[in-house]
Amino acid sequence: MTEEKKMVTVQAAGEKREFPAGTCVGEIAQAFQDRFPCRILLARRDGNNLLELTKKIFKDCRLEFLTLADKVGLDVYRRSLSFLMLKAVSSLCEGENIHVWIRFVVSDGLFCTMNRAVTQEFLDRLKKEMERIRDGAYPIQKETIDTDSAIDLFHKGNMLDKAKLFRYRINARTNVYALCGYKDYFYGGMVPDTSYLTLFDLKLFEDGFVLLAPDPDKPGEIPPFKPVVKLFHVQNQSRHWGELMEVDTVGDLNDLICEGKTRELILAQEALHERQMARIAEQIAQNRDRRVILIAGPSSSGKTTFSHRLSTQLSIHGLKPHPIPMDDFFKNREDTPKDADGKYDFECLEAIDSELFSGCMADLLAGKDVQLPSFNFLTGEREYKGKHLKLQPDEILVIEGIHGLNDALTYSLPAENKFKIYISALTQLNLDEHNRIPTTDGRLLRRIVRDQRTRGNSAKSTIAMWPSVRRGEENYIFPFQESADVMFNSALIYELAVLRTYARPVLFAVPRDCPEWEEAKRLLKFLDFFLPVQPDDIPANSLVREFIGGSIYGA
Repeated sequence: MTEEKKMVTVQAAGEKREFPAGTCVGEIAQAFQDRFPCRILLARRDGNNLLELTKKIFKDCRLEFLTLADKVGLDVYRRSLSFLMLKAVSSLCEGENIHVWIRFVVSDGLFCTMNRAVTQEFLDRLKKEMERIRDGAYPIQKETIDTDSAIDLFHKGNMLDKAKLFRYRINARTNVYALCGYKDYFYGGMVPDTSYLTLFDLKLFEDGFVLLAPDPDKPGEIPPFKPVVKLFHVQNQSRHWGELMEVDTVGDLNDLICEGKTRELILAQEALHERQMARIAEQIAQNRDRRVILIAGPSSSGKTTFSHRLSTQLSIHGLKPHPIPMDDFFKNREDTPKDADGKYDFECLEAIDSELFSGCMADLLAGKDVQLPSFNFLTGEREYKGKHLKLQPDEILVIEGIHGLNDALTYSLPAENKFKIYISALTQLNLDEHNRIPTTDGRLLRRIVRDQRTRGNSAKSTIAMWPSVRRGEENYIFPFQESADVMFNSALIYELAVLRTYARPVLFAVPRDCPEWEEAKRLLKFLDFFLPVQPDDIPANSLVREFIGGSIYGA
């Protein structure tokens, strides 16, 4: 008589079903696939634990299935697609010393370069090889090996950035993925086999190519390739500067920290920022009609410190800047629009009294005396406290706010009077040659550290509100970034090693039974790659001081 197989109960998509203990998540997902418009790529167990589809279930649980429509699903797709591309390059260039670097995002695609000229003919062959491997539905297998063996593997595979990265890992074991004999390390999960990677495209661009994945809003389509050229060149300049400083990856940074050379790197990075700000100030000063300087950028870009330092540079040219926070022109709380969830939407343009703002700016440019408002965030009301301003010929306005690049806010101001600056923290450092660091991770860590220090907000609350912040950026900032006269990258090549010390205790305080723990855990694992840098040598006017404290500009 055979023993009856143990069953487990899985709750998913609004119902409960039983499966034999040890069933793969992928098999369970298949039973629910008809509920989803596109293919399930991974699952979340009991609210905060991500599972690859190859994972087996042995206990009762609740599963949430994730697809391309979810951020983590898109990340898994892009990561797996990168692995497919690298394997295809390896097959096409077998026996050659060919190297591929995955650099940063361009037009929602991954910008890649090689140590050879990239031609359209090569891309056509590469795409055909990727399609061949995809159609073969080859398994993507995960193997856990000891870290020393992983380092040896990376050396033999000429993945020296990875070998260097793992020299600083104290974890005894490392996950390595294999596809048709090609092995690599990736930071994050993968799909089970290549058949999941149904759509992709390759576009020749600048000195490399862009790897495109499907549009999350239209999973059956590849989005049109529309490169943001100005932003690309700022990112590329930062990439080349990192190469010049020989700090291209986290392993390079850790080497430098071990050698006791962080002071030199900090001073060089700060000098670069100062030179870039001086050039922007000189550009403004060359045309005295530019009397309204508009500074915009996503959350935690360092807009406040940048505006102060730019003002100092402008004063060298005999200009007297007046900082004006756009937030002072918020509508009263009772008049603030609400979002789909019924919460006040402070990110939308309609939250600003555009008519009042434009009227005040136009009057100032006309030489009139203007009483400026202040917004009381405690009462939710605009207040007038006798703050008057009348512009003299050598005086200019420096206005900081997320809608600064949107002409719908400054419609009453002549174009020749406006100078637009876009600022963002565009992280130039990557984990290794195949694992990029998203710019949003750097900004989120900045915000977590600052919110806890200056507002008493927990990492849990900051992580919870981050998706809403990101939606506001996508809707109200990024569409206008290419209209900027200049762009400034506020990322510091050393800053994640500094933020590590401040962020880890705050992240560990996130309760493990809440939805935000999943993101906190991911960030903690990510920060473990960095050796710490103490803030002693960071100047008091540095952009990173806005987040860790000790800034001469307050907070």
